[in-house]
Amino acid sequence: MELFWFIPTYGDGRYIGTDLGARTTTPVYYRQVAMAADDLGFDGVLLPTGRACEDPWITAASLIPVTKRLKFLVAVRPGLMSPTLAARMAATFDRSSGGRLLVNVVAGGDPAELDADGLFLNHDERYELTDEFMSIWRTILQQDEALSFDGKHLKVTNAEHFFPAVQKPHPPVFFGGSSPAAIDVATKHADHYLTWGEPPEQVKQKLDLVRKQAQAQGRTVKFGIRLHIIVRESNEEAWEAANRLISRLDDATVAKAQQVYARMDSHGQKRMADLHKGDRSRLEISPNLWAGIGLARGGAGTALVGDADTIAERMKEYESLGIETFILSGYPHLEEAYRVAELLFPKLRQATAHSYGSGPTGEMIAYQYQPGEIR
Repeated sequence: MELFWFIPTYGDGRYIGTDLGARTTTPVYYRQVAMAADDLGFDGVLLPTGRACEDPWITAASLIPVTKRLKFLVAVRPGLMSPTLAARMAATFDRSSGGRLLVNVVAGGDPAELDADGLFLNHDERYELTDEFMSIWRTILQQDEALSFDGKHLKVTNAEHFFPAVQKPHPPVFFGGSSPAAIDVATKHADHYLTWGEPPEQVKQKLDLVRKQAQAQGRTVKFGIRLHIIVRESNEEAWEAANRLISRLDDATVAKAQQVYARMDSHGQKRMADLHKGDRSRLEISPNLWAGIGLARGGAGTALVGDADTIAERMKEYESLGIETFILSGYPHLEEAYRVAELLFPKLRQATAHSYGSGPTGEMIAYQYQPGEIR
């Protein structure tokens, strides 16, 4: 089981949908979160993408020198960058980080945002373009000869790549998307297929479909899931924390957020919205799976809520379906990285040695004894 954390480049705070308890996010804060994740033993971090976020490539590059092991899941955006440029960026980042790049393919889901960025293609056309983009990107990173490609949306002539990536044949490719068009492209190009945190039965249906389509193409893919985590020492404390997270979120803000998500053509976003339909009375959509975050937040809108034993049990249910990578987050992200590592990690795997060297675990007692030595 791989455990990832999240760099909150579009904001952070103690409550959802309000400026009360909001945290000013800065490059220094991103470094704090990344260094904590690295030191605590998270395997990697996801950097979000979109016009509401800091640029993920520049942000991730700034985190290379302050981390040692941490992998960076960074988005390529077909249609917003060329595949040859994206290949050079990926190879340079992989070389600079010593092989710590993971590539997240994002075709986009908000027509208004895509229009503003100059991409005027409908949903299925974007995935046609993404197919061509990934064909070029993958080929140019794993061959020495010049490449020419003449597709419906993309064309390159005698494209050459001179600086190879560290990881072979190329940095691992992650790909999300719930529509038939997205799954078709994912099964052709992805090493890891990602889903948002839907109830286990829905996740099973999606993974079975992806697995079947990949096998039909003679390929296998691994699976990951994107979830928020609210873990506390007891279930009661965890549910109190979940309710507190949305306690300052008013109905007008929920309605305005849901209007934005309704205009999107992302099938995954529609599935997220359908889990709760903006109704606060139906937020626990599966045992310990809570959709409150999706009232105001786009993308991943669900959280596992409970004590460490309960959440570990729920995560192992997903693992039994084939999920290997869990991309987690919590509010605020710095403090919750510690909480997740301290409470949940011991239930899921053996402790990971801290990358910067470890000292006493807990405060020394009477300047002499370590906690747990006195019985």
